[in-house]
Amino acid sequence: MFVLGKDRAYLYAHGDDALEAQSFARYDNALAQRAQGIPSQYITGHQEFWGMDFIVSPAVLIPRPETEHLIETVLPVARKLETPKIVDVGTGSGCIALVLAKELPNAEIDAIEISAEALEIARANAARHQLEARVRFLQQDLLEGFAANGFDLVVSNPPYVGKSEEDVVQLEVRKFEPRNAVFAGQTGLEIIERLIPQAMTVLKSGGYLVMEISGTIAGAVEALLGGWDERRMIRDLQSIPRVVSVRKA
Repeated sequence: MFVLGKDRAYLYAHGDDALEAQSFARYDNALAQRAQGIPSQYITGHQEFWGMDFIVSPAVLIPRPETEHLIETVLPVARKLETPKIVDVGTGSGCIALVLAKELPNAEIDAIEISAEALEIARANAARHQLEARVRFLQQDLLEGFAANGFDLVVSNPPYVGKSEEDVVQLEVRKFEPRNAVFAGQTGLEIIERLIPQAMTVLKSGGYLVMEISGTIAGAVEALLGGWDERRMIRDLQSIPRVVSVRKA
């Protein structure tokens, strides 16, 4: 499909067609890249998430199915509000912010990202889904500078892998995906430790912080959440703690 620029139905209907030399060369080149460990999403430049097609490049983390648990956690809360004010921290490709913009037509959404290269990808994804007027993209470090009590929801898929775990991380992840989107520091808690108190400040009373995490740090994250109400730990399909949701009193 990638090499020919055709859909799956075309492949089934033309299964006996011979590849032209130019298409074969492109196919051979794609296989060579994959053999080097380059993720297929970076070769094709696309990844599906929540039924939407997103442009991806080595500047952004590849959207993963596990992150859909975060969307599933946020939507029931946000749909109870007339005009939910949401900030997506570390937006990367923009997948979380743009899915929320599509699902929540009345929401006001900010998406922040420290990487200028990642923001270019996020803005491109907003434009191709005709959602550029719905999300405000900002380049900055976490929630510094935001006014207190301004948001109903802080959502984030932050870096949460510790450098101490690097040897057990899949090779193509640690070799090809952006390190600042994967690794948070030595323990994996370094970004989350900063984000939690900042979220407490910018959230309205009764507002929610929803973060993706890993099973490795779940206990340590829970220990950082003293003072928050309604603490929930959502597990993924492999029963691994994947999303934490808490409410500001």
